[in-house]
Amino acid sequence: MATKNPKPGSSDQPITLRRGEGGEPHQQASRKRGDDRSGVLTTNHGVAVSDNQNSLKAGPRGPVLLEDFHLREKIFHFDHERIPERIVHARGSGAHGYFECTEAIPELSRASLFAEKGKRTEVFTRFSTVAGSKGSKDTPRDVRGFAVKFYTDEGNWDLVGNNIPVFFIQDAIKFPDLIHAVKPEADRMFPQAASAHDTFWDFVSLLPESTHMLTWLMSDFTLPRSYRTMQGFGVHTFRLVNAEGESTFVKFHWRPRQGTQSTLWDEAVKISGADPDFHRRDLWEAIQAGDFPEWDFAIQAFDLETAQSLPFDVLDATKLIPEELVPLRVIGRMVLDRWPDNFFAETEQVAFLPHNVVPGIDFTNDPLLQGRLFSYLDTQKSRLGTTNFFQIPVNQPKCPFANLNRDGMMQTQIPTGRANYEPNSLGEAGEDAGPREDPEGGFTSFRGTGEDNDASEKLRIRPESFADHFSQARMMFASQTEIEQAHMASAFVFELSKVELEHVRTRMLSQLRNVDEGLAQRVADGLAMPLPKAAPAAAPTLDLDPSDKLSIVKQGDPPLKGRKVGVLFDEGSDKAALDALREGIEEAGGTAFFVAPKVGELKLKGGTMKAHGQLAGSPSVLFDAVACAIMPEQAKKLAQDGAALQWFMDAYGHCKTIGYCPATKEFILDKLDLAIDAGLVPNAEFLGIAPARHWDREPKVRLLA
Repeated sequence: MATKNPKPGSSDQPITLRRGEGGEPHQQASRKRGDDRSGVLTTNHGVAVSDNQNSLKAGPRGPVLLEDFHLREKIFHFDHERIPERIVHARGSGAHGYFECTEAIPELSRASLFAEKGKRTEVFTRFSTVAGSKGSKDTPRDVRGFAVKFYTDEGNWDLVGNNIPVFFIQDAIKFPDLIHAVKPEADRMFPQAASAHDTFWDFVSLLPESTHMLTWLMSDFTLPRSYRTMQGFGVHTFRLVNAEGESTFVKFHWRPRQGTQSTLWDEAVKISGADPDFHRRDLWEAIQAGDFPEWDFAIQAFDLETAQSLPFDVLDATKLIPEELVPLRVIGRMVLDRWPDNFFAETEQVAFLPHNVVPGIDFTNDPLLQGRLFSYLDTQKSRLGTTNFFQIPVNQPKCPFANLNRDGMMQTQIPTGRANYEPNSLGEAGEDAGPREDPEGGFTSFRGTGEDNDASEKLRIRPESFADHFSQARMMFASQTEIEQAHMASAFVFELSKVELEHVRTRMLSQLRNVDEGLAQRVADGLAMPLPKAAPAAAPTLDLDPSDKLSIVKQGDPPLKGRKVGVLFDEGSDKAALDALREGIEEAGGTAFFVAPKVGELKLKGGTMKAHGQLAGSPSVLFDAVACAIMPEQAKKLAQDGAALQWFMDAYGHCKTIGYCPATKEFILDKLDLAIDAGLVPNAEFLGIAPARHWDREPKVRLLA
């Protein structure tokens, strides 16, 4: 006999949560109405759910009823779980932590987070690539975002920067053109997360102000080893304001206590295949292991007199101030010690706004910064709606209109061609170059002289002090070591080899002649192209003093602390030798990651051991240094394994330290004809030099421009 429903209003009937007909109990909740309902599944509106396994039906085999509000709410919410990704910086990861003031600066700023030594402020930091979509890889050649939200007691301060101290453009009006140019080409939607294509190089070759940034983009700084080993910069010149209202110019810097470190291009490509989440995973693993990433927070503070004495304009975002001229002053540190509880709710939904400042921090007239103050607020709103409201008939102009604004939700027009940025020279290739500005007939603003006691004029103009586009690019190249200069030249060759428009390659070579004749010639030779005349420069190019701080190699070998060392072994290996390697690596602050052909329990001489990773799935590109401890029989076997040979060849080719045992040398390294050098050492000497790069090796293993 069927059980009757409880009498309405009865307070002593249990609520039973169950599975579907014939199933086992899902959860027995014998709570009475009015009792604590913690743990009870409810709708979004707080109504307890009695069955989360079955839809409400008209009979056991009847149709589903529309009145099933739980079903409709659950499916409705699922259908709308996703929000539009960020236009730039879509691919990223973040973590919680704290900022600690290590030197109070009340003489410079009234901001409370800088008022007291030892004061801690909670932060959330997000790292990101710029060009790729949310589903792209972690390791492309790209600028990285470095955004920090300080939850101060005076409100939120968002320091939204990059891992490069300068930027491509001087005025925010060119930002849409820059991003249109670097994103996948509009008519084919590739390449993804890459600048090695026509439209990007067409644009920057027409924009000399980008040249300094290009030397950074083609440097090893855009191939970071991890988020933890990235520098961060506020990019712009800001102001600090003290309690008396006195202003000081300032640039903000983050310096990783783990040391600055990069990958090689070949290494980055292989990492993206082995683990496209490499940077995200590295940050997560470090925090889970308690090896919390740390950065020093430093400022370059200077007055108006210093600013006016520099051979460039401090409001120009394509310029940096060498530390030799204005030294860094460390005033704090940041520690990231907690992973988000929910990636979407925190990392995806965090909204950074450069206009979020607190008393004591203010803006300058940097035109790129001024544009960002508008853009970030607007872009956050765009993730919830559409920019194409003007395409609704009642809003649509009745006269012809044409511009280079593109895409967005509810796009009803179908723009053709790939010219969605300006300037461009696609017309020289017979393509539609798109609409152009009209200096004679276009709208011009009233200059507004002298009104409201304001004698300034409103002008669309750039100061002459912004006209030097090449001096700091020349300084950047001159500051690199020979191997870094070779990397930069090779990077230019690779990127420009992907450019199909020959006139774009030629124009870019003419710009490079203003940076360094040798660099331009090497790139031209790598492309098998004649070297064109140098492009005219808007201002004299100066020979600035090189800065060692602009070179990764000149900053010295990184410490082993926080690094991962791959150790290859196999059945029959000497456990004592493996334990010695592990202990030595861990004593130096590193992590030993053991790799074997099999991941199960392996019998060793003196015990057993499980591998952390299987050989084919743990290539040497994942590690900062490698070592191997095997017996002769295992060495002979591995010498026939392509994955094992590639493991050593890649480590050698990427100039890493390789520790070896006698059997490894005899049966594998000698077979591969790997010449012994300072980075190819017996295991007993291995820990003394890991994880340095051995650049003398590189000319032996690859051709560089």
